[in-house]
Amino acid sequence: MERLLITGASGFVGTHLSRYFLSKGVHVTGLGTSSTHPFTEEFDNFVWISADTTKQGAWQEQVPLADAIVNLAGQSIFKRWTDKYKQAIYDSRIQTTRNLVAAMAKNNPVTVLSTSAVGIYGDAKEKLLTEDTPPGSDFLARVCIDWEAEARKAESAGATVHIMRFGVVLGDGGALSVMSPAFKWFAGGPLGGGRHWFPWIHIQDLIRAADFLIEKSTASATFNLVGPEPVRQRDFAKALGRALHRPAVVPAPKFMVKLVMGELGASLLNSQKAYPKGLEELGFSFEYKTVEAALTAIFGTPSDK
Repeated sequence: MERLLITGASGFVGTHLSRYFLSKGVHVTGLGTSSTHPFTEEFDNFVWISADTTKQGAWQEQVPLADAIVNLAGQSIFKRWTDKYKQAIYDSRIQTTRNLVAAMAKNNPVTVLSTSAVGIYGDAKEKLLTEDTPPGSDFLARVCIDWEAEARKAESAGATVHIMRFGVVLGDGGALSVMSPAFKWFAGGPLGGGRHWFPWIHIQDLIRAADFLIEKSTASATFNLVGPEPVRQRDFAKALGRALHRPAVVPAPKFMVKLVMGELGASLLNSQKAYPKGLEELGFSFEYKTVEAALTAIFGTPSDK
């Protein structure tokens, strides 16, 4: 692969993914709504295009030039879900993907990695979730269903399409930047009773998995991008507390989570025991197999403090 196109390249995952491929010598074209990107000064093989990808435009001229495409664009879900913001969550994903597919050259064997989320399974309680598990029916599940359907339309243009269903991505930033402050101020703890399953993946394993799927010669498929050892939310909270040297002793009751966060809070209480069956069957090996190992890599060991 010589040329990679990334939508949402200025976000948490997009920034890490861009740096990884740029460091390998790949020419990366990044798309996003930010006016500038710091990588334009750091890397000669990086081109930044500021554009609203929910709308058609000149940015689509870059699509047929790419050997591979990683579609990450989408408004953050970590805001209160008003009706207006829910529409923005939906449109930023579906319209961008639709515009990407529309711009693809016919009979072009490009590899497309399009993001989705394990939120597609809804609240699955104790069920072990593989890529064959039927979807749920709540808001995030419906978004993911439509998002994936738009991406798969690229197959009619000759593309190989891999759907990446992300768990919560752990790294220096992203979701942990939202979670960590509460623990640092001794107010962290499990959400609700904490018995629900919490799907996670270390950012480096996500990046390695994306590279693996681009290079692997395989038919279009769907993959759960989650760590290989599922963990309950209360155990994740304890592990995060240990990593930050703070106790996870202040639980947030279910009614309070829903009262403060609304529909977003209800979604955070969903149980998703997702398992990366597809990746493991292809021979992918995780570097961070446990949430403890992932958090230690991010925050260091006690001797590092």
